[in-house]
Amino acid sequence: MPLNLPNILTWLRILSIPLFVGIFYLPESQLPIAHKNFLATLIFALAAITDWMDGYLARTLNQTSKFGAFLDPVADKLMVAAALVVLAQLERVDAFIAFIIVGREITISALREWMAQIGKHKSVAVSFLGKVKTTSQMAAILLLLFHGTIWPGLNTQIIGTWLIYLAAALTLWSMVYYLRLAWPIAIAKDDASLTKGGREI
Repeated sequence: MPLNLPNILTWLRILSIPLFVGIFYLPESQLPIAHKNFLATLIFALAAITDWMDGYLARTLNQTSKFGAFLDPVADKLMVAAALVVLAQLERVDAFIAFIIVGREITISALREWMAQIGKHKSVAVSFLGKVKTTSQMAAILLLLFHGTIWPGLNTQIIGTWLIYLAAALTLWSMVYYLRLAWPIAIAKDDASLTKGGREI
């Protein structure tokens, strides 16, 4: 396992998850909910920044590695899943929305792993649609974690709720997009497995 700066940042993102979740289990007498919201938002924002930084540093410092390429998306998905579970428990996001987003990530991760095994991983490379989905999703989570008013009449819960519904819709759309890309390859692989020497078996 190469221990370089990009991978250290990724590990720090993973290690911040129990801290981020644990904040909400502290008694109200020790930490009021408004302070919990602020700290959780801050931790998640810092994690999102390190997500951008580790990729940038890996390319700039020429420290890319197969392990880093594996660990980075794992860290992202764990952080998002943890945030959605916490938000669902706090009743700031509907459980079915959390299920859609997490379920999509599991499905696409499995799809990418299968495509990599057959040498077609570039066929399911991240699309612009996926990037838009990720942006709206991260913004929604930050706003829902903050759960307050940042400007007179500007309620982050309301804005975050609209954004998380948008993210869920884009999540389903992007999943269909990736599955449509993979479907012809899946059919071709199935057809190939039924033949041997040009004859059906």
